[in-house]
Amino acid sequence: MLYLLVHVAAIVAVMVRIVLRPHRVPAARIAWIAVVCALPVLGIVAYLLLGEVRLGPLRKRRLARALAALPRPRPGADDETALPLQALPERVRPLFTLGHTINGFRPQSGNRAQLLPGSDETIDALVADIDAARDHVHLLFYIWLPDSNGLKVAAAMRRAAARGVACRALADYVGSRLMIKSEHWRAMQAAGVRAVPALPRRFLSRIDLRNHRKIVVIDDRITYCGSQNCADPAFTIKARYAPWVDAMARFEGPVARQNQYLFLSDWSAHVDEQLGELLERPVTPTSGASVVAQAIGTGPTVRALAMPETFETLIYAARSELVITTPYYVPNESLQTALCNCARRGVATTLVFPARNDNWIVGAASRSYYADLLEAGARIFEYPDGLLHAKTLTLDGDVTLIGSANLDRRSFDLNFENNLLVWDQALTQAVRARQESYIARSRAVSAQQVEAWPWHRRLLNNAVAMLGPVI
Repeated sequence: MLYLLVHVAAIVAVMVRIVLRPHRVPAARIAWIAVVCALPVLGIVAYLLLGEVRLGPLRKRRLARALAALPRPRPGADDETALPLQALPERVRPLFTLGHTINGFRPQSGNRAQLLPGSDETIDALVADIDAARDHVHLLFYIWLPDSNGLKVAAAMRRAAARGVACRALADYVGSRLMIKSEHWRAMQAAGVRAVPALPRRFLSRIDLRNHRKIVVIDDRITYCGSQNCADPAFTIKARYAPWVDAMARFEGPVARQNQYLFLSDWSAHVDEQLGELLERPVTPTSGASVVAQAIGTGPTVRALAMPETFETLIYAARSELVITTPYYVPNESLQTALCNCARRGVATTLVFPARNDNWIVGAASRSYYADLLEAGARIFEYPDGLLHAKTLTLDGDVTLIGSANLDRRSFDLNFENNLLVWDQALTQAVRARQESYIARSRAVSAQQVEAWPWHRRLLNNAVAMLGPVI
C-alpha cells in the first residue's frame, strides 16, 4: 500500500511539474502527460532526463556570472557601422528588429561576404586565415573530427599559437569526443592552444543539451558562419550517408564582433578568463564593403522560441519567393502553418531535404508533414547525393539566413545555435544559385507519390511525428 501511494504521489508530482513548466506549448504538455500515464516508471525517468532544459545549477550560475561580466553588445555613439533600425527599408526592417530583440545586436553595415565553394575549400580558406592571424583565433565547432580537414585546422592552430597568437578553441564534448580524446587535442594544448570541451556532462543537467554552433572569429574582423563542422565531407563517423553537403560563408567586417560576443559568452561559461576588453575595441567597416548583417544566437539562455520566431518572421515576410534547405525538418505547429500559408499566398515556396537522413526518426517525422505542404502549393525536393546538411534560407532575392540552426525542435528548444541574417543581393544570389544546384540534382516529391505511400509507412511517419512535442 505504501509503495502504491508513493508511486501515485510521484506520478502526480511529475504531472503537476509538466503543467507548471514554463515555455511549453499545450501539445508538449499533453504529450508528456500521455507518456507518464502510459508508462509511469519509464515516463517519469524519461521526463526527468529529457523533459526539461536544465543547464545544471553550477553551470547556470557560472554562465550568468560570465554574461554579466561581458560588456553589453550595444554599439557606441561613434560606431558608424551599426545601422539604426529606422534607416532600413520598411520591407526588411521587421526582420532585423526581431533579431535585435534576441541578442541586442543591431544590423551592421560595412561587411564583405563570400559564399565558399565547398567543404574542402572552406577548410583551406580557414587555414589560410589562421596562418595570417596576428592577434587571436577563436573557434567553436559542434563536431571536430581527427580526420584530414580536422587535423589541418589543428595544425594551423598550433602554428598560430607558436608565433604568439592567442588561440582558443571550444568543441562540443559529445559531438567532438573523438578529437577531444585524441593525441591531437593534447598536442594543441601542449603548443599553447586553449582547447576546452563545451558542455561536458554534469549531474542535474540535461544529458542531451548540446552546443551546436559553428563560429570562427579571427582578429575580430573575419568570421565564418554556416552548417559545416570541422571535418571532411566524407564524415567518417557516418560514412554511409556521405558526402556531407554544407554551405559556409566567410564575412569580413564589423559583424565579426557579434559572433565574437557569442563565442565569448560560451567561452566565459567554461573558462575563468576575462576577455571583455575584446568587445570594447573600436569597430571599423571593411573598405568598399556594403553588406548588412546581424548575428542571431539562440539557446537555453536566450528567450524561449527565439529561433522559430526568426524563421516564421522571414516566412511571413516573403512576397515572391522563399527557398529553404535543411537536413532536419520537424517543425512546431506555427512554423508548419507559416510555410503552408506562405505557399497559399502565392509565394513560390520551395523546400529541399536529404533523400536519406542520418537520423531515421527525424526522416520519418519530416515526411509526415509533406502532404499538407504539397496541398498548400509548396514544392518539395529530396537530394539523393549524400546528406544535404546546408541550412540556408533565401527570401525575395536579397535576404539570406545562413547558420547552424535546423527547422526542428532540437534547434528551437535545446541546442545553442548561431545564424547570420544578411541583407545583400549579391550574397543572396550566390546562395540562391547554390540552392538551385541542389534542386537540379534532386527528385521532386509530388502529392500523388505521397498519397501512394503504403498505410504502414504513413502510420510510422505520423506516429514518430507525434513524439515531436516530447523532445
